[in-house]
Amino acid sequence: MQAAETTAAPPAEIRALVPADLAASLRAGWHDLTRAPAYGLFFSAVYVAGGWLLWWALTTAGQVWWTIPVTLGFPLLGPFIAVGFYEISRRLEAGQPLDWPGVLGVILRQKDRQIPPLAAVIVVFFLFWNFLAHMIFALFMGLQVMTNISTSYQAFLTPNGLAMIAMGSVVGAVFSALLFSMTVVALPMLLDREVDFVTAMLTSLGVVARNPGVMLGWGLLIAVLLFVAMLPAFLGLFLVLPLLGHASWHLYRRALG
Repeated sequence: MQAAETTAAPPAEIRALVPADLAASLRAGWHDLTRAPAYGLFFSAVYVAGGWLLWWALTTAGQVWWTIPVTLGFPLLGPFIAVGFYEISRRLEAGQPLDWPGVLGVILRQKDRQIPPLAAVIVVFFLFWNFLAHMIFALFMGLQVMTNISTSYQAFLTPNGLAMIAMGSVVGAVFSALLFSMTVVALPMLLDREVDFVTAMLTSLGVVARNPGVMLGWGLLIAVLLFVAMLPAFLGLFLVLPLLGHASWHLYRRALG
């Protein structure tokens, strides 16, 4: 039975998680990655190509400064690609065959389910964060002597520049934490069950609320791995994205009864 054809599920039971669940989910994610590496490389390539395109567009336009908030916000779009990883893990878990038409077909059929509304919420978060990044820059740097920050970064070492970086980091962390809490369980749940996106987001928030320490550790691990993976021209994402995507599916399965 394919994910798009699942029947309505009873209310999910939120389970208590321990740090060992994170380790077990990562091991299971690595196992899925090694069993279906071609799929992981394919979905990762779409995301990496998007990062390259975004970087090229911004640097060609001479707006290097804006690559900072945009690149930090870019991982927020990761759940779109994660749907593919969830479907791979779901099929491997259920003992179903892996084939490109079937996997891609399930992903395409999500447009008629509840993932698009949740995707719209993610896009709104992404756009609003970029708007706030502009506002924070104008607030702290708007009265500075005009400097081409594309070629001179001394402005960031001034008191205003350091304050801007601190404020942007705090605001970005709050946005990321809230978005993470609403989607960490919601996206795999929407692929797996027939529930509306509001119920999925509330369930995801409930999982984080019941397991704050474990989920905080999971969120920090995701943030660190994604940051490190993006440093070598986004190439590290070819490994990190499928690992985290598959592991997120298994953590979802452990979190909900």
